[in-house]
Amino acid sequence: MLAVLAVLDDLFNGLEKVSTSQWFYVIIFFIAFLDSVFPVVPSETAVILGGIAAGQGHLNIAAVIFLGAAGAALGDNTAYAIGHRFSTPIQNWYAKKDKRARKLEWANDQLRVRGGSLLLTARFIPGGRTVVTISSGITRQPRRRFAIFVGLACVVWASYAAILGFIAGERFKESHTKAFVIAFIAAVAFSGLLEIVQHFRKKRKAAGLLP
Repeated sequence: MLAVLAVLDDLFNGLEKVSTSQWFYVIIFFIAFLDSVFPVVPSETAVILGGIAAGQGHLNIAAVIFLGAAGAALGDNTAYAIGHRFSTPIQNWYAKKDKRARKLEWANDQLRVRGGSLLLTARFIPGGRTVVTISSGITRQPRRRFAIFVGLACVVWASYAAILGFIAGERFKESHTKAFVIAFIAAVAFSGLLEIVQHFRKKRKAAGLLP
């Protein structure tokens, strides 16, 4: 865990050096896109840094949110298209290891049961969102419904990360690790809140209180 935080801290330091440049808008979009398809770089890092730079007057907070959300949404839709187009080889790849196979099976089962609400929750789980979006393509989830839910999820996700950096920027400059920890806790808390809402909706529906 400490090694991971050290790597993330180095990444934060590297991105911070260019975060005040207008080119950082492009970096935010590109990293958000890549993270949705290949979850190797935490895109929250770029969006938080964009929020910090906006708080210092270097960038525009609305543009940071828009480009973070746009990049993430395009990435999610690309992941869907990959799952749809290459469903057989992807399923074969996941089947090679039990852990991977269980992940894909879980995502497929949850999509059948929960659909759109899972897309909202998964956006806040690095790595998990890619499994869910690719699974959506494999299982042929309705494309229009998918696009609406991931669009909403990406706007909420980019807003929380950018505003977090905007509000607490000075504290994060003192401790980059704190930025990752707080962002992770906020993401887990939001996912938990969505799960609680979903749970009570199911209970009310079962009791006949909801259509």
